[in-house]
Amino acid sequence: MALRTAGSVLVVFLWSVTVVLGQDDWSVSYTTQSICTFKESTVELSSSYTYPSGYTVTTTFWFTKYNAEGPVSLSDDPDYKGRVTYSKNKENGHTLTITDLRESDSARYKFRFTDQTGKWRYTGEPGVALSVTGLQVKLTVGFWYNTLTCSTTCTLPDNPTYIWYKNGHKEKEDTSSSYPDSFSDVDSYSCAVKGHEDLLSPAVCQKCWSVTYTHQNICALKGSTVNISCSYTYPSNHEIKTAFWFTKRESGIGPKDLSSVPEYEGHIEYLGDKESDCTLRITDLRLRDSAGFRFKFITSG
Repeated sequence: MALRTAGSVLVVFLWSVTVVLGQDDWSVSYTTQSICTFKESTVELSSSYTYPSGYTVTTTFWFTKYNAEGPVSLSDDPDYKGRVTYSKNKENGHTLTITDLRESDSARYKFRFTDQTGKWRYTGEPGVALSVTGLQVKLTVGFWYNTLTCSTTCTLPDNPTYIWYKNGHKEKEDTSSSYPDSFSDVDSYSCAVKGHEDLLSPAVCQKCWSVTYTHQNICALKGSTVNISCSYTYPSNHEIKTAFWFTKRESGIGPKDLSSVPEYEGHIEYLGDKESDCTLRITDLRLRDSAGFRFKFITSG
């Protein structure tokens, strides 16, 4: 009995200094638990980890998915090819950088490390919840006036300032995401967040036709992947019948859909929808891909 009592006092004493002895624990801590950011931007996710003395950590990686063998490192995930880098910015501290963010990158990211034997593994829970959003203008029709709202799928940090554009020209800045006014149904309206003016929302217009390209010129490296972003508007009583990208007009025929051109087979992907987004992705860029790319749509109205 005396031995057990003495032992319990010793345990209580050691527990009181666990902050000092924390290196004997397996743990992962994250700088932040959730992030909301824009598509096409770059984000950094940071973590630090501890492990018991006597072990040597040989493998560290971030992941979002599992396969039959366990977690899949983002560097081995085809969806992130060429877009992720790992960096060690301090002792036992690692930062994950993801470039050219896509809305499909929205997921919970976790950090994992293993020892030299491969038998001891630890994953930091719950990880970092990343939400990737674009901007969308929503129109609410009222009795006296209409309201435009610059909408996102997650809450942006730091109380952003919204910039409104009319027919491509800057109209106003406001800390409110809503813009009440008497809007013309033949003008187009779009929005952006200050500091991210290059990430413009698709334009909305009740009775006009337009195609807006996010960038007028793009310089990219051979072998890389590029997204050519654009948005389009058309009268609300019309429906999209055909939409495609082209680089030149065929004699006597007109524009030719790139998806039917043999040299672009397996080389392009249309990421747009039949509402407002008309983004084109070109993979494994070649020097001969240098051209003027244009978007065309035809409605059934």
